[in-house]
Amino acid sequence: MSSTPRRFFVTTALPYANGHFHIGHIMEYIQADIWVRMQRMHGHEVHFVGADDAHGAPIMIAAEKAGKTPQQFVAEIAAGRAQYLDGFHIRFDNWHSTDGPENHELAQRIYLDLKANGLIATRTIEQFFDPEKAMFLPDRFIKGECPKCGAADQYGDSCESCGAVYAPTELKNPYSALSGATPVLRSSEHYFFKLSDPRCIEFLENWTAEPGRLQPEVLNKIKEWFAKDEQGNGGLGDWDISRDAPYFGIEIPDAPGKYFYVWLDAPIGYLASLKNHFDKGQAANHWHAPSRTTQSYDEFVADPAVEQVHFIGKDITYFHTLFWPAMLHFSGRKTPTQVNVHGFITVNGGQKMSKSRGTGIDPLKYLRLGLNPEWLRYYLAAKLNSRVEDVDFNPDDFVARVNSDLIGKYINIASRAAGFIGKRFGGQLGTISADGETLLDALQQAVPGVAELLAEREYGKAVREVMALADRVNEYVDANKPWELAKQAGMEARLHDVCTTCIECFRVLTALLKPVLPALAAQVEDFLRCEPLTYANATVALGAGHTIGTYQHLMQRVDVKLLEALFEPPAAPAATPAAPAVPGGEPMAETISIDDFAKIDLRIARIEACEAVEGSTKLLRLTLDVGEGRTRNVFSGIASMYRPEDLVGKLTVVVANLAPRKMKFGVSEGMVLAASHADEQSQPGIYVLHPWPGAQPGMRVR
Repeated sequence: MSSTPRRFFVTTALPYANGHFHIGHIMEYIQADIWVRMQRMHGHEVHFVGADDAHGAPIMIAAEKAGKTPQQFVAEIAAGRAQYLDGFHIRFDNWHSTDGPENHELAQRIYLDLKANGLIATRTIEQFFDPEKAMFLPDRFIKGECPKCGAADQYGDSCESCGAVYAPTELKNPYSALSGATPVLRSSEHYFFKLSDPRCIEFLENWTAEPGRLQPEVLNKIKEWFAKDEQGNGGLGDWDISRDAPYFGIEIPDAPGKYFYVWLDAPIGYLASLKNHFDKGQAANHWHAPSRTTQSYDEFVADPAVEQVHFIGKDITYFHTLFWPAMLHFSGRKTPTQVNVHGFITVNGGQKMSKSRGTGIDPLKYLRLGLNPEWLRYYLAAKLNSRVEDVDFNPDDFVARVNSDLIGKYINIASRAAGFIGKRFGGQLGTISADGETLLDALQQAVPGVAELLAEREYGKAVREVMALADRVNEYVDANKPWELAKQAGMEARLHDVCTTCIECFRVLTALLKPVLPALAAQVEDFLRCEPLTYANATVALGAGHTIGTYQHLMQRVDVKLLEALFEPPAAPAATPAAPAVPGGEPMAETISIDDFAKIDLRIARIEACEAVEGSTKLLRLTLDVGEGRTRNVFSGIASMYRPEDLVGKLTVVVANLAPRKMKFGVSEGMVLAASHADEQSQPGIYVLHPWPGAQPGMRVR
């Protein structure tokens, strides 16, 4: 493990802002998030940024269909990002948009730098034009047969079947994906980045061959793109970087009616988000940054020690390993240190995801059903490695791996020892004897190796190593049987010794799993009353006399029924007759599905403060702690039944994801649940729900 602090700038591929996140996005973000958290546990400085890829004709066309401006369309998509990222504990330091002013400025500046370096050319080309839509067609809106392998229904820029890259005019039997019309060729002046320039080729051949820059299989693929046949055909061609109006994008300087092709400004969005991050002052003050002198964006990117690391899918390798580094280098900027390419995610032995067939994984549905996000983080980590391989999600394997590894091996260690520490020894750890020290030392000695596996993105190997260590701890537990020691006279000291060894080992295992299971690790840190776990302090025991907290179960087993519900195809809506009235009450509402119920986020809340609302005889203003690290303001019509002072400190249940409502007296950020009779005139009474003792603010009601 490196003892010298390192500086990182880390990104994932920018999602196109015409739709919500899918499971492929979540897999990539989890992979990167684990790597980032691992680096921070070493004490390294990491700036992890993302952005919406907001430009291009598809956005423009989709916005037009929706009756919105492209900016409005993109903003609505962006507003839904946080629930995915927060839900799966993915912690970007900044999330921006390629339509931000920083990207406009940087894209135009990089273009001018490339032009000054003699790498921009103009030429008149023939381009497909849709006579029905009266517009030049973007590559992705032209389809036809691949000119290399003959595969049908391929896009106009690359073949998903054989991986070939080509010009749209090379397609056989082309048609417009917008109207179905056969496109016609029309002339237009376009701008090109001269990737075929000998300077670019020489640079890229050297850059791609740098050890550690790319995976071997990626480098082999790039060599195919460099290769020419005996007739001199093939090799790198110049890159068309312009599009004609109408187009939603960034204007090319001094070229009216011309816009940058989205793939030119999209990767520049990495730098734009980083600049936005620094300009907002977040870079020096965000939650994990080590103490250091504040730097500007320009100073940071110019620092030769800064390492630029990208995580991308295999379908966009060409852009990130050829165009992007060449653009950066020949515009006078630093190039990526490493580009990490991963495969796709499939289900049940390689099937493509399909919601309609019930083989898709909807990330939001996963969360709404109450499936633990860290189950998915762990499962994906257990399947990921440093190679460009697809990851297969098998539901049976998912259940077995989570229940066996996380519950049966890892959590089991704490649950078997913590109760004895609390009940028999006042929560204090004891002294560990020789056999326990040997076991604990073996776990501590394994920390650098597991950390290095994570650094190399060999997550599956790291997870297997951690579970092998957990097996050793469980063998120790089974050999010493603390539940039997507790029954034997004169064995108190040995019981204390064995249980202390288990808790110390559990802490080391938690440190090893922390990048994968950050929320669970935080719970363990709270339970153990220890400092946030790092690779440095993981190898230092808590020691005799340290007092731990009361153990509460840390993770549940996978409910197979919920997993089955995850893969249920969407049901066609059907009218449901109203249910009969309940005696003494009101009719039952129409039947809903589990998906409908899962949309309502019910949370335990503590009433921190309560006061009457001036000007209202019905409302009380409640200040609620819903476990978010802040309080909420909620108005509730319960003044006829409760005095404000009687509610302070009580627990209740709140609808946490109800849209804020602006009222005469202020904004209400949720709804407190209460029961009442249908006929409030003859049977008055409003009864606020009150959870049983043991519930904590932020817990979800399922």
